[in-house]
Amino acid sequence: MTKVNCELRYATDPKSAKGFDTQTIRDHFHISTLFVADEINMTYSMYDRLVIGGAMSAGGDVVLEKVAETGTDSFLERREIGILNISETGTVSVDGETYTLEKGEFLYVGMGAGPLTFSGNGKFYFTSAPAHRTCPTRHLKIEDGKRIAMGSPEGANEREIIQFIVPDLVETCQLCMGYTQFKPGSVWNTMPCHTHDRRMEAYMYFELDDDAKVFHFMGEGQETRHIVVGNEEAVISPPWSIHAGAGTGAYTFCWAMAGDNQTFTDMDFIEMADLR
Repeated sequence: MTKVNCELRYATDPKSAKGFDTQTIRDHFHISTLFVADEINMTYSMYDRLVIGGAMSAGGDVVLEKVAETGTDSFLERREIGILNISETGTVSVDGETYTLEKGEFLYVGMGAGPLTFSGNGKFYFTSAPAHRTCPTRHLKIEDGKRIAMGSPEGANEREIIQFIVPDLVETCQLCMGYTQFKPGSVWNTMPCHTHDRRMEAYMYFELDDDAKVFHFMGEGQETRHIVVGNEEAVISPPWSIHAGAGTGAYTFCWAMAGDNQTFTDMDFIEMADLR
């Protein structure tokens, strides 16, 4: 039987978060362990009840089925899930079908599909949100992503946003996912920064060198804080918080959103002069 670890993280209001020290901020918003051989590790956030997790096989099958924290007979009974493979080739089997995911490819699975079996050499990062209806399962390859060029070398923020699980491409109840890749010499995302009270977000940083870090900035625009993040670690971003980062070297991050509004451009920008 697969070992499944699930940690609950309760929602925090911005007024309380102002008084957090470094360790308390990390306890609430930082996720340090996603990938352990033959295990599933997940964090159940009370922000829009998004689950953030990782599954990794060491040669056998890793099965995601019943998770006590959801209170349902199976994990996907009332949930949808988006899965990203960030490593070598692996497979995901669900609802009688097996999907081979190369590095950088996604699988979306709708509500009620049943157990998920992860196999092969992949590292499978996933996010899952509550669902109210069943949407079709979709395998998205690299060429299926919608690419948006942003930034400039002068601003050290030249990057490409690659959308995969978004309304233009995939039908979902509320979940959106994709990732952002930086051009050589660029490390900043995103300035001017923004919030969106209509939805929360999670970032998972990967493709960092062993000695590299990302400084993830969060908090209200006038009460910013930071979390130092390493390779294959994640951050929960509350709806009231900015979410920006600067790395000590190259990196990629997967973004996932859940909440009322799926429109990617729904953002409340904060002027640079107003940041504190």
